[in-house]
Amino acid sequence: MQGQDGERDRHGARNGGDRPPGAPDGTSAGASAETSAEAPTGTPAGVPAEVPAGAPDGTSAGAPAEVPDSEPRRGRPRSAAAERAILDAVIALLEAGEPLAGLSIERIARTAGVGKATIYRRWSDKEELFVDVVRDMEPDDPPVSGTEGLADLRVMLESLRTRGLAQRSSALLHNIFAQMKSHPKLWNEYHGTVIAPRRLAMVEAVRRAVAAGELRDDLDVELIDDLFVGPMLVRTVHRPDAPLPDDLADRIITALLQGLAPAAQV
Repeated sequence: MQGQDGERDRHGARNGGDRPPGAPDGTSAGASAETSAEAPTGTPAGVPAEVPAGAPDGTSAGAPAEVPDSEPRRGRPRSAAAERAILDAVIALLEAGEPLAGLSIERIARTAGVGKATIYRRWSDKEELFVDVVRDMEPDDPPVSGTEGLADLRVMLESLRTRGLAQRSSALLHNIFAQMKSHPKLWNEYHGTVIAPRRLAMVEAVRRAVAAGELRDDLDVELIDDLFVGPMLVRTVHRPDAPLPDDLADRIITALLQGLAPAAQV
């Protein structure tokens, strides 16, 4: 999982930045000042609390209306500032030593300075929220052409290498992944929404490379994909002390294309 020093700075003050004066403990700058709307006794877990009479839908009385994103959405407009505050609140709590299993929606809402309903409008449960937190901490997946074969494979292998660098450089990210693997529901959510789509994209790139005559067509594409991804996964996941040089993706591709048999003796 990728990342270079300062990667998380692009998401806001996460490296010990000062909180704004008067902000609640752990509250991120830019959070909407919603008061926590606690669910009444007997409300099922994951169901937003009822809105006080006279208040706008999902907004606590006296709280400012959320500023809508520029992207059109169905239903009530969402606030980019509120989403940023919620993600930052989870990260702040994890940095303070809170385990994933111990975080509650109520605690996250208090830290972010929003109501529970604000969280539930965006994520149906904690697992969905935590997956977005991890994706937010990781470097973005790079764009690929969707039409090239080997060229797209190289881009995705390089992305895998830089994600590995990110996990090595961030003790928090490394710790989160260790915790995720001990929580099957959370790991399954991450695998289904993040890992599986990445793998599918790699397999499709292999198919394009085969169709373009860049790779042999007498092998199963799943096997070819494993041959490309395997060495990078070994380096990034199973050998945390192994070097991850800038040219590693190119070296893997070249070795596979040339083969491992010795050159024929003349």
